[in-house]
Amino acid sequence: MKNISLLGATGSIGQQTADVVRSHPDQFKIVALSAGKNIELVRTYIQEFEPKLVSVQTEEDYHVLKSEFSSRKDIEFMYGDEGLTAVAVYGQATILVNAVIGSVGLYPTLQAIKAKKDIAIANKETLVTAGHLVISEAKKAGVRLLPVDSEHSAIFQALQGEKEKNIERLVITASGGSFRDRTREELKDVTVEEALNHPNWSMGAKITIDSASMMNKGLEVIEAHWLFDLPYDKIDVLLHKESIIHSMVEFHDSSVIAQLGTPDMRVPIQYALTYPDRIPLVGRKRLNLAEAGKLHFSKMDFTRYPCLQFAYKAGKMGGTMTTVLNAANEAAVSAFLSGKVTFLEIETLIEKALNQHSVIALPDLETIQEVDNMTRQYIESLVKDR
Repeated sequence: MKNISLLGATGSIGQQTADVVRSHPDQFKIVALSAGKNIELVRTYIQEFEPKLVSVQTEEDYHVLKSEFSSRKDIEFMYGDEGLTAVAVYGQATILVNAVIGSVGLYPTLQAIKAKKDIAIANKETLVTAGHLVISEAKKAGVRLLPVDSEHSAIFQALQGEKEKNIERLVITASGGSFRDRTREELKDVTVEEALNHPNWSMGAKITIDSASMMNKGLEVIEAHWLFDLPYDKIDVLLHKESIIHSMVEFHDSSVIAQLGTPDMRVPIQYALTYPDRIPLVGRKRLNLAEAGKLHFSKMDFTRYPCLQFAYKAGKMGGTMTTVLNAANEAAVSAFLSGKVTFLEIETLIEKALNQHSVIALPDLETIQEVDNMTRQYIESLVKDR
């Protein structure tokens, strides 16, 4: 039995993690969880999984749940950042699934590492914002960072039994997102609803917008840099509309190993929880290549997707530049989802934030948090002054 702490339990990855646990009650147990504002689902989780620690976002929801479950003396309730961290380091858990969205996942991740927890990481923003700190602390503590993103899980699987010195390059595939068949001109007036309609994957709002702008792929390039310790000129992105090949590794001898499967986030989630073993996935749609017929690939157009170019540039500069990239993107996407800016203005705001920043090479946690806050304030001021 593997005891799990789950950050972001009511989000897309969190719900699919719960589905994996639900399918294998003899293998997994959720002992602690954090959630945002979906309190109705939290109630369901409490009844179904009987966690020992539950943390919610607001003090108001904390009091509501504590009152409703007052007879359950075996459950501790918390809220806010303190609760988030308490879930991350919960003593009975053997692995943390970090499925929160955004840089809010950074501090809990660092604390979980110090508590010697293995981490199944779906929160790519943590590595983008402070990859040097996370990787350094993980090595010191001797804990494993197990990728949950389908692309990084694919690379991780392809590298099993291989030597790092033999790697020629990584190839991360990209579906192209909601607007892959539209021109730049056609993107000027797209709506939030259109942007949230991803052709292949079931994901949360923020990551779906990131997929449409290709920032999600940019963040994944930076994440791959940290997870697999490779320079950016050895990490490529390839458009692949079907999302069947999740990523590839090319070796010096020209061999290429790819991981294939139908788009289902439960596969990489479950693999991170069972690694190095595999168990059956309940309700899985198996890949039928004869049915798929053809797979399509095309070269990435950096002019069409400037956010990807921003990510490579920020990654190569390093230091706080990736912190700025992530914070600016989060703030700009939030403004778009709120109807305050257009879709194309997301990239304009990000570029302005990057251009006005003077990079700090090896920032500590306090500096990272300060730069993150200042960048968000900068974007908010730009949005307000429009």
